[in-house]
Amino acid sequence: MSWLRCPDPRPWATTRLVCFPHAGGSAVAYRAWGKAVSPALEVHAVQYPGRADRMRDPLMTDLKQAARLVAAALGPLTDRPLALFGHSMGALIAYETALILQAKGTPPVHFFASASRPVHRRRDAEDKVSERDDDGVVAELTELGGTDAAALADPELRELVLPYVRADFRAIERYQRDASAPKLATPITALTGEADPHVSVEEIHRWADVTSASSEVRAFPGGHFYLNDELPDVLAEIHKALGIPAA
Repeated sequence: MSWLRCPDPRPWATTRLVCFPHAGGSAVAYRAWGKAVSPALEVHAVQYPGRADRMRDPLMTDLKQAARLVAAALGPLTDRPLALFGHSMGALIAYETALILQAKGTPPVHFFASASRPVHRRRDAEDKVSERDDDGVVAELTELGGTDAAALADPELRELVLPYVRADFRAIERYQRDASAPKLATPITALTGEADPHVSVEEIHRWADVTSASSEVRAFPGGHFYLNDELPDVLAEIHKALGIPAA
């Protein structure tokens, strides 16, 4: 099944914004973006396998392989400028996708890395979330703040959701950037929540190391899922970086 969802097609749009969800997330995380952005932007969201309308597809186990498949799916969309936005795990896949698009001669015009340590500054976790029991995985999701903890108390929902959440964390834990990877030739905007327990404002400045183009840092009030409450300001920053008047 296709890796991309575009609930609000805009054939007249000048630029496409491709959004990559967090671990345990799906394309629905960006459902509101399509109508909230400028008419000059067309929003596409990546739909990872093993969840939502791809529940029957094999789980994702390799972020680089996921990036290769997303890059292939984006091929027909490179007739217009593409910008990539990745949140948390999504930033890692978006980075790898940007490398592939660049190698193909169709680099993204901008890369937005949200709530993620830079790819070359990641640390091996002694406490691997993927190896915790179900309560431990739920505790991590609760700490990050993007999941309804009360809903995950439902055993049936846990049985449905935790397999792909655990697979996502395992893929993150296995991910390693290729040290010989070239620098991106794409401007980067790194965004984070000021109270994110996993990513500091100081750390995200190092995203500048992986591009030969310009880089900017933007910090917003909130934690790991700051964009849930700060969406208008986040979208304003995206429009500004792309040189597109806000909606």
